[in-house]
Amino acid sequence: MLLEVEHPEYERGRDVLARFAELERSPEHVHTYRLSSLALWNAAALGVGVDEVLDGLSAVSRFEIPSNVVHEIREAFARYGVCRIVDGEGGALRLEVADPALILRLERDPKLAARLQRRGDGFELAVLDRGPVKRALLAFGYPVEDRAGLVDGEPLAISARLDRFTPYAYQTAAAEAFARAGHGVIVLPCGAGKTVIGLLAMERLATRTLILASNREAAAQWKRELCSKGSLDEREVAIYEGARTPAIGPVTITTYSMTSKRGGNGPTGFTHFDRLAAEPWGLVIYDEVHLVPAPIFQLTAQLQARRRLGLTATLIREDGRETDVFALIGPKRFEIGWRVLEQSGHIAQATCFEVRVAMSAARSSAYALAAPREQPAIAAANPTKLDAMRTLVARHEGERILVMGTYLEPLRAAASALGAPLVCGDTPHREREKIFAAFRSGAIRTLVLSRVGNFAIDLPEASVLIQLSGTMGSRQEEAQRLGRILRPKPGGASFYTIVSRYTREEELALHRQLFLTEQGYRFFIEDMTQIAPPLEAAIVVPELGDLGDPDALLN
Repeated sequence: MLLEVEHPEYERGRDVLARFAELERSPEHVHTYRLSSLALWNAAALGVGVDEVLDGLSAVSRFEIPSNVVHEIREAFARYGVCRIVDGEGGALRLEVADPALILRLERDPKLAARLQRRGDGFELAVLDRGPVKRALLAFGYPVEDRAGLVDGEPLAISARLDRFTPYAYQTAAAEAFARAGHGVIVLPCGAGKTVIGLLAMERLATRTLILASNREAAAQWKRELCSKGSLDEREVAIYEGARTPAIGPVTITTYSMTSKRGGNGPTGFTHFDRLAAEPWGLVIYDEVHLVPAPIFQLTAQLQARRRLGLTATLIREDGRETDVFALIGPKRFEIGWRVLEQSGHIAQATCFEVRVAMSAARSSAYALAAPREQPAIAAANPTKLDAMRTLVARHEGERILVMGTYLEPLRAAASALGAPLVCGDTPHREREKIFAAFRSGAIRTLVLSRVGNFAIDLPEASVLIQLSGTMGSRQEEAQRLGRILRPKPGGASFYTIVSRYTREEELALHRQLFLTEQGYRFFIEDMTQIAPPLEAAIVVPELGDLGDPDALLN
C-alpha cells in the first residue's frame, strides 16, 4: 500500500494503517506499508478485529480493495486464536487446538512429539516448552494466543526521579502500551532513550526485574541510568557477571552470553540461566531483542511465565528470523519512525555519505584472484581508505569522531594513523570504561571501535562516524552504527561509509543502506578516487575481529 505524504488525508491514513500494517519504507514523498500475516496477527493480539481492518482500508483507499486481498486478510485473522495456551493442572500448561486437522499434524510432528502430550481435545506441555512450542506453531502459520498466567514476581517499589529528568511523551506512551499487556516489543531508534522506557515499565509493574543486555558495557550503562534516573540505590541494582558466585539483587542485569554458558545439573544444563530462572522475577527486559532468535540466545526466551519487554531499534535480521521475536517475546506494542523523531528534535539530524576510493593495481589483482569469501577482507583492508579517513577527520576537526570496522588489522592501522585508542574484543572491561569516559569528557576526541561498538555503547557526544568496513550486507548493523551518533546535538550528525571501487563492497554497501533509505535517509556519493593508492607488493588477508569466543555475535 502506498501512502502519499502530501495528501490532505495523510495523517488520517497513517493512523489507520499503523493499527494493522507494517511501515516498510518512509522516504520523502510516498510511504510503503505491507499487509503481512505477522502484521495482522500483531493487530489481532492488540484487540483489532478483522472488520476494523477492512473498514479502515475502505475508508482511506483511493480504489476498491481487491477481493483476493479481503480473502487473505480474513484468512490471516481466522488463524489467530486457533491455538491457545492456558493454565493446566499440576503446574503444567495446556495447548487448546480448535482445528482437528492441525491436531493430527501436531501429533505426527517429530520435533513436537517430545514436547506435547495428547490430553482429550488438546495437549499438555511443560512450562519450559512454552516458548519453543509457540515458535514452532508460528512457523506452521498458526500464532498462539497465550492466555496462561504470568508470574507476578516479588514486589519492588521503584519510581522515576522526575526531579532529575522529564520523560518524553512517546516514552510514556510506549511504557503504557507495554504495561497494559505485560509482554511485547517496543521499537524505537537508537538514541531515543529505550532505557527510560524500561525504567517506566518497571515503575508501572513494581516488581523484581531481570535485564538481559548485549554486553558488559551495555549492562554498566543500564545500571548508571537506573541509579541516576530511578529511586533505587546502587546496592539494589546488581550486575551478574564472571565471579564464581555472581551477585543477584532486586534488579539484576546480565548478558545474553552469560546466561547461555553451559554447565551445572539444573533443569536446562545452563548454570547461570537455571540460577537466574529460579529467582522471583516479575519482569524480564530484553535489550537489543533482535538478538534473541539467534540459537545461542533462544534459551533466555524460556522465561515465558514472566512479563517480557523487548527493546530494539530494528527487528531486521539478515537470516529472516525476526518473526521468532513475536513467538518468544510477544507482539509489537509500540513503534515510532526514525525521521519522525528527527523532525521533532528527539534525535539528531543525520547526513549519510558513501565515499568511494580506488585500490592499487596489486590489490586489484589479488582481489580478482582471491576466493569469494576472501574478497571482502582484501577490499576492506585497502590502505587508500586510511587516506580518505584522515581527510574526513580533518574535515570535522574539533568534533567527536568514531571510526568503526569489522577487520582488526585495518582498525589497528587506523588507530595508529590517528593516534587514537582502539577498543576491540580483547580490550579489558575496565580499560574500555576508562577510554569511554575519556571520550565523553573530551580528553579523547577520536575513538576506533571494532564490532564491540555495534550495541548499546553510550557515547552521546559523538557526532561523526566513519565506517571502514561492515559485516557483509547487514542492514541491522548499519542501523545500529548510525545510532551511535543520533543523540540530539547542535549541528546534527555525519555518517560516512568508505567503499573500495569496483569490488563487492559497492553491492554490500547498497544493501546495508537499504534500511536507512527506507527510513527516509538520503545517501550522498562522494568520489575520492583521486587519492592515489599506495604501492603494494604482497597482499595479506586481514584478521577478522573477535570471532573466537561465544560473544562472536556481539564482538
